[in-house]
Amino acid sequence: MFTMKKAPLLLALFTILFVGCVNEEKLGSANNPVKLYFTPSVDADTIASNSQEFIQFLEKETGLIFKTGIPTNYIAVVEAFGSKRADIGVMNSFGYILAHQKYGATAKLRVLRYGHDYYQGQIIAHVDSGINSVKDLQGKKFAYTDPSSTSGYMFPLKIIKDNNVELSNTTFGIKHDNVVTMVYQKQVDAGATYYSAPSKDGKIRDARDRVRTQFPDVEEKVKIVTVTEKIPNDPFVFRKDLDPEITTKFIAAVKKFIATEAGKSIFKNIYSVQGIVDTTDADYDGLRDMIKSVGIDIESKLK
Repeated sequence: MFTMKKAPLLLALFTILFVGCVNEEKLGSANNPVKLYFTPSVDADTIASNSQEFIQFLEKETGLIFKTGIPTNYIAVVEAFGSKRADIGVMNSFGYILAHQKYGATAKLRVLRYGHDYYQGQIIAHVDSGINSVKDLQGKKFAYTDPSSTSGYMFPLKIIKDNNVELSNTTFGIKHDNVVTMVYQKQVDAGATYYSAPSKDGKIRDARDRVRTQFPDVEEKVKIVTVTEKIPNDPFVFRKDLDPEITTKFIAAVKKFIATEAGKSIFKNIYSVQGIVDTTDADYDGLRDMIKSVGIDIESKLK
């Protein structure tokens, strides 16, 4: 039963709720920055050190405050969209499929590498492994990258399944350069990483190039066994209910940034990116079809 004695308590409660709503900081303010997440496909320190200038540019161009996040794995980026810890994310292709299916996140930009809006995976092996074809992987030790990686797991897995190959042991190196290192050091016989075609002068641009400083002879010691089908490049992904004005400002700013020499250099250092193009969710339907054909359970990946 309502009594006058309860009136002051209720009034105080309503006041707290009202003031809390009024004082809630607008997204993009200092106390509520736009949260930009990066998929950790390369070393986190590399992403962090190279992204600082990008963030400064974004803030100057948009008038918004940004905060970056670099989780330890691919799935953490997906989950960040579900908990609204991420407003915008640079994701791998499969991570986007998960984020869209589960949380309604939408791809609006796609990166370019070496003039292409797609990439491929590759299966690599040590030159001393005796592996010259996919069939030769039978009974061998194998390293994938991350379980949600398209180039470092799903597309190579499809090739292995299509060839009815049974591996003796599999492990996950998480990062592409880790897998190359594992193959180079003969911790495994073969592995899966991303592939990009060599430059016109023959310089390799696949995952082996990432460890060249540490292992100058990596190209002689680690060979490519085969490459996968084409995979749509990494998208910039936006949270389902993100303010359209923020989305528009971000897209305009990132396009302007990557058109500068500094911007090109920074994105090349982070993800080997040379440009960006507009994209839509429909551009990833082919990837969805591949996931179904391999029998990967998307829901289980989120768990």
